[in-house]
Amino acid sequence: MARTAFVGLGVMGYPMAGHLVKHGHEVAVFNRTFAKAEAWAAEYGGRACRTPREAAEGAEIVFCMVGDDPDVRSVVYGADGILAGMATNAILVDHTTASADLARELAQACSAEGKHFIDAPVSGGQAGAVNGVLTIMCGGAEEPFARAEPVMRAYGRQITLIGGPGAGQLTKMVNQICIAGLVQALAEAVNFAIRAGLDTDKVLATISKGAAQSWQMENRWKTMVEDKFDFGFAVDWMRKDLRIALEEARRNGAPLPITAAVDQLYRLVQMKGGGRWDTSSLIKNLREG
Repeated sequence: MARTAFVGLGVMGYPMAGHLVKHGHEVAVFNRTFAKAEAWAAEYGGRACRTPREAAEGAEIVFCMVGDDPDVRSVVYGADGILAGMATNAILVDHTTASADLARELAQACSAEGKHFIDAPVSGGQAGAVNGVLTIMCGGAEEPFARAEPVMRAYGRQITLIGGPGAGQLTKMVNQICIAGLVQALAEAVNFAIRAGLDTDKVLATISKGAAQSWQMENRWKTMVEDKFDFGFAVDWMRKDLRIALEEARRNGAPLPITAAVDQLYRLVQMKGGGRWDTSSLIKNLREG
């Protein structure tokens, strides 16, 4: 069993850190709101820390799950940061969906101090974190990945080393590009079925067993029909992820016309006050104009 730390106890990090304890690992946690770290420790029996450095001290593997590039830098660098507390040969695994440039930067920063870095964004949403069945796409070197992968099995169902530093983040961009188009298409299909006067239960139950099937269809069409959007990944976070993908596409020359259009449709959802609604709320644009 490993000595670990987990930095960032949001809707994803909180249950992920809990799974580490359930699988027998020693876990120290840090959260910007210390009361949340204390609540986690009271629930799972781990150790709440006042700084990222304190959490990282003595850990073989430090996991991080925060919001965006600036948030990652704020917990990694500085006198109270993760890097200052990590021991030589320890591994930093960043589960944050962030830029590939940041992943490469952190890999260099860790390497300069004899430490290791793996960018490891996840897919599966809050439900995947709670149930311990996340898909984890990784970038980094093979040796530290081989050490970290068995520990990540505590909350990961599919864990793959894609390539070198940044490859995990680039793969997450591919994932979000796919999802953006799927959710908009599903929203249009559900809205069409309703306006056509069809029995949506029968229609979606039928087509979900054919070529139109997707995770989004299986898990979101009923709540879309019911106008309920309090399930999982929020619009604000999706727009952050799409911004990262669109910025990377501008650098590598990949056209993303549908992704760019869906990003703007999510902006309309935000303007309706739906920043914290889940991503299936795209249908609100079709219902309300």
